[in-house]
Amino acid sequence: MSPHFWAGMNKSPLNNNGDPLFSVSFLFYEKGLYCRGTLESSDDQFCRGKSETTVQLLVLRLYFKVSKSSSLEILPAMLLLLLLQVSASCFWLGRSEVVTSFEHSCSQFFFRGTPPNEALEPENPAWICQRYQNRYYFATLYDRNRRIPVYSAYLYQPASGTRPKTWLVEPQLMGPTYPKTMEKEQTLLNNFGVSLDQLRESQAVLQDYKNLTGLNRGHLNPSGQHSDSSSRTATFTLTNIVPQNEKLNGGAWNNYEQQTMMRKTQGCNTTYVIVGAVPGNNYIAKGRVNIPSYLWSTACCEVDTHHWKSWAVIAENDKNEVQLLTLGELEDMLTQLYGRKQVSLFNSNCPRE
Repeated sequence: MSPHFWAGMNKSPLNNNGDPLFSVSFLFYEKGLYCRGTLESSDDQFCRGKSETTVQLLVLRLYFKVSKSSSLEILPAMLLLLLLQVSASCFWLGRSEVVTSFEHSCSQFFFRGTPPNEALEPENPAWICQRYQNRYYFATLYDRNRRIPVYSAYLYQPASGTRPKTWLVEPQLMGPTYPKTMEKEQTLLNNFGVSLDQLRESQAVLQDYKNLTGLNRGHLNPSGQHSDSSSRTATFTLTNIVPQNEKLNGGAWNNYEQQTMMRKTQGCNTTYVIVGAVPGNNYIAKGRVNIPSYLWSTACCEVDTHHWKSWAVIAENDKNEVQLLTLGELEDMLTQLYGRKQVSLFNSNCPRE
C-alpha cells in the first residue's frame, strides 16, 4: 500500500515582529503505521506501529515523494522538519496518560502535591492523568480488576454549562503505544485496529452499563464542578464512573455536589477535592464491573497561605443518605473498611478536625 499523507497549513495573524504565524496539521498512514498531530505541539503528536528505524525510513521516503507534489501546500523544507519531528515523537512516551504514580505526575490536582497514601491501592492499579484535547484535567486511581475508579482528584471550579453527552475510554489501559488522550470507543475500533474484546479486557465499556436496574452511571468527579466545556467533557470517561444507586445519585449525593459544596467553599481560594468508591461484593455486566459498597468525598480548602479547612462525606451505595464527617473521621472509616494501614487522603497540613 502506498503512503497516505495529508498536511494543511493555516496562516494566523501577525506576531509581535510583524511576521505571519503558521499552523501545520498532518495525518500519515502506511502499512500499519498511523501518525497524526500538529507541528507546533509534540503533546499533540501520536504514532502507532513499527520500529523507530522503520518510521524514520518511511518519513524520509515520504518526504522525497511528496515534496515534489504541486498539490501539497507546504514548503519542502518545512515538510522535512515536520516529518522528522513526527518520527521522533512517535516513540516519546514521557507524557503518557497512564503513569507509574502521582508523586511526579498530575500532582497539581492534590493539596501540596500529596496524593492519598498506598492504603487505598488495589491489587492491580493504574494511575491515570486524565487527558483530553492535550490538557490534563484531573487524576484517577483505577482498579483494573474491578474496572472502577478507586478515587478521582480534581480542583473545584464550578460554572454553569451544558452537560456533555459523549462517553470516552482510556486507550493506554491497553498499553503505552495507544493514544495519550481519552477517546471514543468507536474511534479506537475504527482508526487504531483495536478489537472490542481487547478494549473490554482493559476496562469498563458502555455495554457494561446497559439495562441497569436501580443503578446508573455515577461520576466520581462530577461535570458540574468544572468551568468549561472541555473540562466537563473530560469527566465523561468511564474510568471516572461507578455503578451508583440511582436514588442516591439523583438525590442526597447530587444535593451534596451542588448545594453543600457551594456553601462549604465560601471564602476558599483553592479547593482540592478527592472523591472515591469502596469496592463491594456485587457486580454488574456478568461479573465484570464492581458495584461499590460506599461512596465518599472530601475537600481541602486553602483560605489563604496560612489557613485551611476541610470536610468530608460518606454514603452507603444502597441508601439515599449522605453523612457529613470531618476529614479525620473519614480517614478512620476508610481505614476500617479497607482493613489495611491507616488511610491518609491529604497532606498533613490539611486539618483533620
